[in-house]
Amino acid sequence: MRNLHEWNLSYAEARRVQAELAGRVAFLPLKKEPRVIAGLDCAFSRDGQRIFAAAVVLRVTGFRPGPGEGPDGFEFEQVETVTAAQETRFPYIPGLLSFREAPVCLEAVAKLSRMPDLFLIDGQGVAQPRRLGLASHLGLFLERSTIGCAKSRLIGEFAEPGSRKGAWSLLRDGDEVIGAVVRTRSRVKPVFVSVGHRCTLDNAIGVTLACATRYRIPEPTRLAHQAVSRVR
Repeated sequence: MRNLHEWNLSYAEARRVQAELAGRVAFLPLKKEPRVIAGLDCAFSRDGQRIFAAAVVLRVTGFRPGPGEGPDGFEFEQVETVTAAQETRFPYIPGLLSFREAPVCLEAVAKLSRMPDLFLIDGQGVAQPRRLGLASHLGLFLERSTIGCAKSRLIGEFAEPGSRKGAWSLLRDGDEVIGAVVRTRSRVKPVFVSVGHRCTLDNAIGVTLACATRYRIPEPTRLAHQAVSRVR
């Protein structure tokens, strides 16, 4: 884990850091199938004064064949869950939310007994106005592959993907492809997937679908959401 910058920043300083870090995001294909995947999610207290994070680590134990449609998904063994809590330090500023959320996520990850191969994060990767959402910001700190899987769109336009699980369409900001809109369950609302760091969009789509074994939300982030909700 690297320490790329301090967190006690002004708005102007955060913007400068964000612009510099966005240029470091690496779009590199995964060298191998991840065997240990962590889900990461955070949540705020009702008054917004405290923020909580949970990381749930899952070992990939197998690959289930789907009924006539190719692989249906990973099988998982849950091996570790950690949580963290902090006072909220950075104000709510649209476009700079990762500066508000990343510190507590990093504190949670620091408690893990081993570093996962890949992090699936409830949030945006490069599908963000200045191309540095939470998943990308954390990926640079963690020096690991990260994928952003959000429940809603932040920016961009897309054509509705097909209704069956596995269907997807590109998410574009003007002429630039910034992510994908992925149907993780048939006839259920899609999720919004983007590269965080050290993966390609194809990798991000494939891992997200393989992790969405029963629910709309991929299993690592679904379990992390449950864990952080209990702590909150």
